[in-house]
Amino acid sequence: MYKFLTSHMGINPQVASFVAETEAELAALFAKADEIAAVNHLKVLYAMQMARLSDSHFNDSTGYGYHDEGREVLEKIFANIFHAEAALVRPQIISGTHALAAALFGNLRPGDVLFSPVGKPYDTLESVIGIRTAPGSLAEYGIIYRQAELLENGDFDFNTINAILDEQPKMVTIQRSKGYSWRKSFAPQEIFELIKCIRSRSPHTIILVDNCYGEFVSADEPIEADLLAGSLIKNPGGGIAPGGGYIVGKKKYVEAAAERLTAPGLGSAVGPTLGLTRTFLQGLFFAPQVVSAAVKGAILTAAVFSKLGFDVNPGVSDLRSDIVQAIKLGTPENVQAFCRGIQKAAPVDSFVTPEPAPMPGYAHGVIMAGGTFVQGSSIELSADAPMREPYIVYFQGGLTAPHSQAGVVFALQELFNEGRVSL
Repeated sequence: MYKFLTSHMGINPQVASFVAETEAELAALFAKADEIAAVNHLKVLYAMQMARLSDSHFNDSTGYGYHDEGREVLEKIFANIFHAEAALVRPQIISGTHALAAALFGNLRPGDVLFSPVGKPYDTLESVIGIRTAPGSLAEYGIIYRQAELLENGDFDFNTINAILDEQPKMVTIQRSKGYSWRKSFAPQEIFELIKCIRSRSPHTIILVDNCYGEFVSADEPIEADLLAGSLIKNPGGGIAPGGGYIVGKKKYVEAAAERLTAPGLGSAVGPTLGLTRTFLQGLFFAPQVVSAAVKGAILTAAVFSKLGFDVNPGVSDLRSDIVQAIKLGTPENVQAFCRGIQKAAPVDSFVTPEPAPMPGYAHGVIMAGGTFVQGSSIELSADAPMREPYIVYFQGGLTAPHSQAGVVFALQELFNEGRVSL
């Protein structure tokens, strides 16, 4: 692989050798990623078999989408994988933020309290909640938001959490992935411990987990929650789903979200699949292996850039709970060079130069590199960063391990060309 990069793709042999030598040190961590992928792949296979999936379920529906048996089987498979009572898996859900918004608006009412025990949520949820003023936010509907910051070491602040739980909030929202922050992403076992605390102090509180970027990274999922939500153009779509999202959990809460997604009285009974059922299922079947490839790329990125003296999160051998690798690059120029390299490694639009720009739902300009087959797909090789101090770039994805690893090489090459790193 590295020989081809130098002979055909313009990579400096010094850069290629540095990454190749680093990769050789990671065999045990790569093997662990393969082991997790194998377990998750069998879970998906078993769920499809238990649902008696047949090629007759690949027929499409249009219009209202009444009595779509393929959609019903697709949702049964998702519910099985996540050990949930029900699932809502729809092309009409356009993003993880949309899935979360449907779950929030469907289950909260004026005067209710929404509580985040893991600090500020991801940027696009700030306007959904009303932390950042936006028309139609939860705040405009009289829903109150409370937040507990994490401790300096990134752990939960149980003293503050318990005090707020004593107020019996209607819903707790837990973001599994770090988002655009410098904290650890929470492993399922850590989320289980937090859920145990919530149940003991406030047993009737609805627990929602933002599962974006986390599916199939671990052998377990945070299935003790009442609701999980995510996007099909991230992990569970396997890079094949062209859009869509999911909400799984307890039936009454999933149905409440469906009433918000469609209309009161219609709920989950409507929603055409538009010929996408087979694509969704095929993407799900490949997803554990694709996620494993992305994890390997993230591990390699951490190893390469930590060797070069940059702070990385998570560390090379840290337990991983999502596919995101954060690198504190320190300057806007470094961030832009890194993203240019990722774009040059893309199969689509490799000739385009990414530039920071305003993005809907974000308070700061954002640079996004991603020459992807599906627009915005972050299970495909991509990198993005809000243009704010301390200038952290977030690397994720790669449908195959070689492509994810090539992304690391191209990013390093761009920094090396500009004299921003020394090898």
